[in-house]
Amino acid sequence: MNLHLPPPADALDTDGRIVHIRPVVGSDLEALIAMHERCSLPDLRYRFFGTGRGVLAIEARRLAGLNDSGKGAALLVEDDGETLGVASFQREEEQPDRAEFGVLVTPGHQQRGLGTLLLEHLALIAAAGGVKELSGQVLGGNHRMLRLARRLAPGTAMPYADGVVDVVLTADVDGAFAEDVAERERAAERLSLRPLLDPASVAVVGARRTGRGVGAEILQSIVDGDFAGQVYPVHPEAAVLAGLRTVPSLADLPAPVDLVIVAVPAPSVAGVLREAGAAGVRAAVVVSAGFAETGNAAAQDELVRIARDHDMRLVGPNCLGIVNTGRSVRLQASFAAEPPLPGALALASQSGAVGIAALAHATRTGLGIHSFVSLGNKADVSGNDLLAYWYDDPAVKAVALYLESFGNPRKFARVARAVARRKPVLAVKGGRSEPGRRAGLSHTAAAATSDTAVDALFAQAGVIRCDTLEQLLDTARVLVDQPLPQGKRIGVVGNAGGVGVLAADAAAATGLEVPSLGPDTRERLAAGVPDAAAGDNPVDLGAAAAPDAFAEAITVLGSSGEIDGLVAVFAVTGTSDVDGNLDAIADALDALPGLPAAAVVMGLVDPPACLGARRVPVFAFPETAVAALAKAADYAAWRARPLGSRPDLPCIDRAGARAIVDRLLEAGDGWQSASDAAELLACYDIQLTPIVAVGSKREAVAAARDLGFPVAVKADDPRLIHKTESGGVHLDLDSPHEVRAAYEAVAKSVEGDEGAAVVVQPMVDADLELAAGIVHDPLFGSLVMLGLGGTATDLLRDRQYRLLPLTDADADSMWRSLKTAELLRGYRGSEPVDLNALTDLLERLGRLAEDIPEIAELDLNPIMPVRYGVQAVDLKLRLARVGDEPDPVARRLR
Repeated sequence: MNLHLPPPADALDTDGRIVHIRPVVGSDLEALIAMHERCSLPDLRYRFFGTGRGVLAIEARRLAGLNDSGKGAALLVEDDGETLGVASFQREEEQPDRAEFGVLVTPGHQQRGLGTLLLEHLALIAAAGGVKELSGQVLGGNHRMLRLARRLAPGTAMPYADGVVDVVLTADVDGAFAEDVAERERAAERLSLRPLLDPASVAVVGARRTGRGVGAEILQSIVDGDFAGQVYPVHPEAAVLAGLRTVPSLADLPAPVDLVIVAVPAPSVAGVLREAGAAGVRAAVVVSAGFAETGNAAAQDELVRIARDHDMRLVGPNCLGIVNTGRSVRLQASFAAEPPLPGALALASQSGAVGIAALAHATRTGLGIHSFVSLGNKADVSGNDLLAYWYDDPAVKAVALYLESFGNPRKFARVARAVARRKPVLAVKGGRSEPGRRAGLSHTAAAATSDTAVDALFAQAGVIRCDTLEQLLDTARVLVDQPLPQGKRIGVVGNAGGVGVLAADAAAATGLEVPSLGPDTRERLAAGVPDAAAGDNPVDLGAAAAPDAFAEAITVLGSSGEIDGLVAVFAVTGTSDVDGNLDAIADALDALPGLPAAAVVMGLVDPPACLGARRVPVFAFPETAVAALAKAADYAAWRARPLGSRPDLPCIDRAGARAIVDRLLEAGDGWQSASDAAELLACYDIQLTPIVAVGSKREAVAAARDLGFPVAVKADDPRLIHKTESGGVHLDLDSPHEVRAAYEAVAKSVEGDEGAAVVVQPMVDADLELAAGIVHDPLFGSLVMLGLGGTATDLLRDRQYRLLPLTDADADSMWRSLKTAELLRGYRGSEPVDLNALTDLLERLGRLAEDIPEIAELDLNPIMPVRYGVQAVDLKLRLARVGDEPDPVARRLR
């Protein structure tokens, strides 16, 4: 397999500094020689097992030509134009799936993790090129290299003999390797973003003397917010701004600052960033507009280049600013209408207007914000970066995102899943109804819209998808201050029967249960609140309910063990003791700290935002309260489930499949014949009903006799997607006469179509038909589909999609999540499907999609349950070459 070299990339070293990684080219020869000559004698001895400098030019020439030779790959890392390290592998001639690797980093830069970074990228190239194992010999005294090897291959045996350690790195980029890379990336991101989100000093450039304008508003907001560090207004003429003494330029700062806020006209931003970089500034927030959002992408790219050249992280441009309400920071560097309340929710928004609305709503509802970042154009810092930073922030209990686009959704899935295992991640994805959806031809692709991919991504990563901004913030109110539900049973206690009914209806609509109470609990309720209008769940205490009744009912239900969450409803009437009832509800819920709860208060002009020391959120209507609890329960269920693992699948011939695809693509992209598609699927042991291609009526009858009547005669035209509608399928043929007639009709329908043929298959009957397949998205990667099959595929639209990598848990969840899942288990006497075989089929489709991303569409429809497993009856395959696509593992900045 040919090696595909990725484009150059910026990445973070161990200290959070920015370096540049790229493939070695021929013109690097002199720089490579100079790099080797800067190495000390011990470094050379460890690398080459000798100290003779005559080998340096030979090695440099080998590296400079390696990428053009097709025999291996070589990468270098540079900073400020200086080559700091190089790594390479070269295939073994006898075993091209094995290669020898080497890495060298110059003195003074060997503690920055550059060797690890190079080998990570090299391993990804190797794995994509079919190299299974990277090996090398390391002198026993080369402790740095041995530590590096152990980081990249923990637990791998490394034999030692005659002072040399044999190091073997398995080029397996899934599982432990990917998790280790992600852990190193999170650590580097945290150091890189600390000057941005936790700065000790801030400079503001662009505040006017008049006190008006965005820059002046942000400066005043920082001052009014009592920022914990030093603030430096920068102005060439004014002596004082916002009560602070100014400096004429960033070059005149008394010491380097962590963060600069830039609010100057677009043409002046680049100059300010250059000055900031020269002054040692580590992060910048550019609120100025007039860049990519107006078509000026080149100017925005220049900002990124300047920032990368000076180790600066950049938020924006065209953004609202940032906020950190932590006690040790207290940074209000935004021009939102009002500063948010301190709290534990981290919020990022790609839209400034949405950010303003979110902060205002959070303040109205009492939801505190810990961090807020307006991403703007996302030129550098993205949602992926922020998730990595907030992963380890103990002050952040939940993360909320408003996103309009994904730069690298495959990496988002990995990062978000890791964060969601620790704390809730909520998201609203804008643009659900945008035009330009995929115009797929197969059943699998036609339904795989961009929103389908987002749904699959969020579901697998544990991201709580919300339809509206209000729903996101309402759900966050429950998740930030309440414990997670341990199940889906809720209790409802209130003084308005109709509202209790609405709550029960809302629960049923969102997948929650409102269980009837057991006899012991009903007896306790009857004894404690004898005047209740309804003594079962929902509990109706009556319009005139006193505080004691609320307290008793909440205590009885909450301690019963029969519910996993509680909704307390208080509707104010003319006879209500408002303060007494609210206090009673608060006290009773405070006494049940392990029970998630929400309150509904109706009839008050200015209701409280929350109740009690537990800060139980107060909602205006039961539907919103129940919906928030339902989202929390779904998230808790996801978090309780095992993540699953990449299944170990026998009988897979990846090399054979690759050879088939390479051969077919030589003839061009497009739909393939059934026989070629079947040959490919056989490499993954995917079971198909036998397909016999025939070229005459006689051959058709002979095939039918061999297969056994009844049979089907079909057109095998790669371009014919829906054969039933076009008359290209004749079923249940019981005699040679019927086969001959069917062959004649089908052959006539495909006559003149180059590549078209006629095939014969045995009939397979089953009570249930399924469909499965693969569709490739250039941004999200491949998706695996499972749904109801046959003609019902499009009619009922009962489908599930999952992104790669597909774990055993993902595959199992696909059939369990179908609306018709009960049919698969056997419903009212029907034969159950072999669910183990179905799960195995999905796992094999997932592995096929991983190994062969050139599968643009694969449609298996119908899939029939058979005596021993499941079997695809019809298949369609379209291949397409794959260009540069986002890498889910490699450490690289946006």
